Amino acid sequence: MFLTPRYTGALAGTVTDRRFTMAVLASFAAIALILAAVGIYGVVSYTVARSTSEIGLRVALGADPRRLRGSMQRHVMLPILVGTGAGIVAGLALTRLMQSLLYEVRPADPVTFSLVSALLLATAAAASYVPARRATRVDPVMAMRAE
Repeated sequence: MFLTPRYTGALAGTVTDRRFTMAVLASFAAIALILAAVGIYGVVSYTVARSTSEIGLRVALGADPRRLRGSMQRHVMLPILVGTGAGIVAGLALTRLMQSLLYEVRPADPVTFSLVSALLLATAAAASYVPARRATRVDPVMAMRAE
């Protein structure tokens, strides 16, 4: 069915409120994702700074930098996985409150929950990679002297 110009304005007016609400929610979600990435980066950087001597000792004893970086990232990703699981459970519990804002999407849409979870996990992995990589490049002699 084709809409004539006189109906297009009326149709646009009916979805303006919902479109604005969703734009505000999307903006808040983007800001929350950026804050989460910065927070994860800060916590991992702090952890790396506190364990510089341990990392330097491991590198001096011949630890593989790739395995050391992977170990550090696994240590960071475990709480993030637990938090993501708790977020999914809370999101499923609260979908009834958001049902009136959704258009052509089921409240408990598995694709949406999967994509959001994957995006959060990818952001956390990227935010933790830089400090973990920097930690494996620590000069063992300088790390031991800093102690």
